[in-house]
This record gives sequence, C-alpha cells and structure tokens, in this order.
Amino acid sequence: MKTSLKFLAGLLLVSHFSFGQDFSQKIDSIIKDNYKKNPDVGISVGFINNNEEYYTAYGKLNAESQLEINKNSIFEIASITKILTSNLIAQAVIDGKIKLDDYIDGYLPPVYVLQENLKNKIKISDLASHQSGLPDVDFGKLMELDPQQPLNSVTEKTLTTIINNCSELIDYGKYRYSSIGYILLGQILEKQYNRHYDEMIRAKITKPLQMRNTLTIDFNVKNRTVGHNSDGGIQDFLKWNIAAPAALVKSNAADMLKFLKAVLNKETTIGKAAIITEKVFYKDEKREMGLGLNISTDDKNTVYLKSGDSMGQSSVICYNRAKNWGIIILLNQRNSKMRQNLLNEIYDTILK
Repeated sequence: MKTSLKFLAGLLLVSHFSFGQDFSQKIDSIIKDNYKKNPDVGISVGFINNNEEYYTAYGKLNAESQLEINKNSIFEIASITKILTSNLIAQAVIDGKIKLDDYIDGYLPPVYVLQENLKNKIKISDLASHQSGLPDVDFGKLMELDPQQPLNSVTEKTLTTIINNCSELIDYGKYRYSSIGYILLGQILEKQYNRHYDEMIRAKITKPLQMRNTLTIDFNVKNRTVGHNSDGGIQDFLKWNIAAPAALVKSNAADMLKFLKAVLNKETTIGKAAIITEKVFYKDEKREMGLGLNISTDDKNTVYLKSGDSMGQSSVICYNRAKNWGIIILLNQRNSKMRQNLLNEIYDTILK
C-alpha cells in the first residue's frame, strides 16, 4: 500500500509539473509570436498558477542597449496603480479608518470646499468605482502643454479649482472613468494615516511583500525600460507628483506576481482587502466595477482586471480567484490594442 501511495504521489507531482510547463510554454509561444510581428515593442509577462510562477520576456531595455528585458525590468504600470490605491482603501476599512459608504465630505483635506448641493452626496465607494460625477482633469489639454510630462501642471491648486467650482454632478451614479477620484482617494488615505501616499505604499504593500523593485518617487535605476509613444517616439517616464495615486507607480513582472500571490491568498491582509475590492459597486449593461477593478463574469469564470496606459507604456493585470491564476503583461510602448489582443488570446486559448 505504501508503495502504491508513493507511486500515486509521484504521478500527481509529474502531472502538476507537466500542467505548469504546458501553461508556460503556450503563453511563451503567444508572446514570442507577437514579438516577431512587433520587434520594436518590448514585452515582459509574469504568470502565476496555483502559486507557481512563470515568466517570459522579449526585447531590449532600449534601442542602444544590449541588455535583454526580463522579469526584473522596470515599467510604468500606469493606472494599475489604482488597484494598489483601492487595496489601501480596503485596508483602511479593515483598520477601521473609513467606511466605504461614508460621504467624502469629512475625509477631504480642508482646502476642498464642496458646494452646498453636493454635500453628503458622494461616497468613498463612488470615487473608487468611477461614479462620483465629479469633473476630471483634461488630459488632452495637458498633453498639448507638455507632451513629455503632461501631469507636471496638475497641482493642488488645479484640483481645488476643479472641486470647489463644481456646482453639479451631471452623471452621478453612472460610470465615467476618473483619475481625479483616485487622486482624492490618495489624499483621503494621507489624512487618515497622517502619512504620504508613497510611504503607505511601501509600509502596507511593497515592504511586507518584499517588492523591492516597485518604485515611487525615485525610479532612476539601471534596469528601467525606455518608453515609446503610440508613434514609436521615445517617451519619458512620468514624474511623481500629486496625481501619483491614480497612475504613477513603477514596477516589474516579478514584483507584480508577488502582489498577485498576496491578492489570491485570503489569509494575507492584502488578500482580505482585495476581496473587499472585488465586490460589485457598479453595474450596467456594459460593465461591472469593483473598487478600481473591472469584473468580467460568464457562466464559468469571474475575472478581475485592470489595464494601464501611460504616455509611453501599456500594461494589464488580470486574475481569477476561483481558479487561482493571475497574469501581468507589460509593454514598453503605449499600445492598448496590442496589450488587449495579447490578453484576449492568452485567455481565450489557455485560461478560459
């Protein structure tokens, strides 16, 4: 009997190993084929399946470098930053600092003065699920002013002017993607914990998970990729400023898999917070939204995902809690179509 049990355990181990190899080889094949068709776009991908990690990468750090992109190469994760911010918001709920159905009025810094008809209207969950109705910063105009660093002109004065002059929430309760909502969430966190946003990221996410290459204010490192705009021109990494909670964290595939591991583990603080963010806070005929997360559901799967596009890079993170897998895709060009096509092909042919 003992021999049979050992033999069965061996078979299961080989089966699990082969299954993992099959996943990684299929994903690598898709990424490699895409790189052959788009050799100017560097790619780094990390995949986790039942706690096993797999990586693949193609391309150079920059046109002049002979260094290959790998799992440790630094990219802008852009709006994926929002799920870090929403996880911090959910941790604040666990810590008893806020409630998601609280109105934002008493949580905002004193420079913001909501007009009378907007008071006791917007909830914290509204900011995090893109349905606050507040106006947003005009990125089109910001790009015209400074194509390399469009966020340079976004200051506290910019935000107070937008918020304090807002007299009507035209589409309150309806989905409209909002960066200003996440900037405000970052400021709410700063007020509640009396710490800068970058300090909270480090204390509550990157340090506990040993995400040593997830960078905030200082990202001048040798293994940083060079970004490219949609026309292929070189694009600077966006500098850290007040808009950070919406889009300015830099990271790599290895660190983002550490984050995904924690998210998928219900016993971790980050995992417990992630479960809060996965609740449906907005739903219409086109989408379901958690806190910072898009939720995609069919009869067999529920998938949580968030994409990101800086001026020079594109990314997407996606996971399935029930099936215990997650994936991060990082591109060194702003190319949302390529990023989405890659995710769709991997999901439809392998993960679904």
